[in-house]
Amino acid sequence: MALLHVNFFSDVLGMSTNMDVILPQQTNGQIGMEGKGAGGRYKTVYLLHGMSDDQTIWQRRTSIERYASKLGIAVVMPTTHLAFYTDTNYGMRYWTFISKELPKICREFFPQMSDKKEDTLAAGLSMGGYGAWKLGLGASDTFGAAASLSGALDIVDDVMRNNRENEHLTPLFAGIFGAEKDLEGSDNDLMALADRLAAAKKELPRLYAWCGTEDFLYEGNLKAWAHVKKLGFNLLSEESAGDHQWKYWDAKIQDVLRWWLKTDMDLQ
Repeated sequence: MALLHVNFFSDVLGMSTNMDVILPQQTNGQIGMEGKGAGGRYKTVYLLHGMSDDQTIWQRRTSIERYASKLGIAVVMPTTHLAFYTDTNYGMRYWTFISKELPKICREFFPQMSDKKEDTLAAGLSMGGYGAWKLGLGASDTFGAAASLSGALDIVDDVMRNNRENEHLTPLFAGIFGAEKDLEGSDNDLMALADRLAAAKKELPRLYAWCGTEDFLYEGNLKAWAHVKKLGFNLLSEESAGDHQWKYWDAKIQDVLRWWLKTDMDLQ
């Protein structure tokens, strides 16, 4: 594998930003590693971080490079700061950046990346789980599948209503989403996005979700899972004992990759 630290300029954000990118490489002589080539254009995972993190976190907390190396896929890990993958109320257009500009830039920088939606997965944890499903539901022409691990899938209750009294988070979320009364039913509400996509009679993305039963976001996950299943989405939802910790996400990202690629390969 090749690991690239990419500094580039975003016209949408109006500033320089960062992403780390893993690219497949066929290798034979690495000790303790298997390097598989792509055998064509790269299937690509856009792997999103949570609230407290940045583009480096998946490499620091998991063995994502080792897992990707066995599969011969590319992984794009952008930084999007604490903006919930949203065109914020304060004017920073992170949704436009992540859903439109970033895939275009990646395919210009790395022309071997596939531009087919069936070869493009959005995945993430916590805030990034919300972002991943938002890409699947709101940019389904680009992202053919989306996977959430412990995601904030019920953004209205899990984020806005449950943090009304938090002196730090209340103004933060108002800056991101605007008034609480305007969030429900908007394009930042995953349930509303799912409604609109299903009503449009377009091809629906494949969805995956896992959440631990002791996670503070568990009830919101159950609500979101039931909602998209009722609409006819192909969702694989899984739950098991666990809370909001990296030891679970390291294990479950392997399940995500196997689910997406329809393989039972051992990635350890």
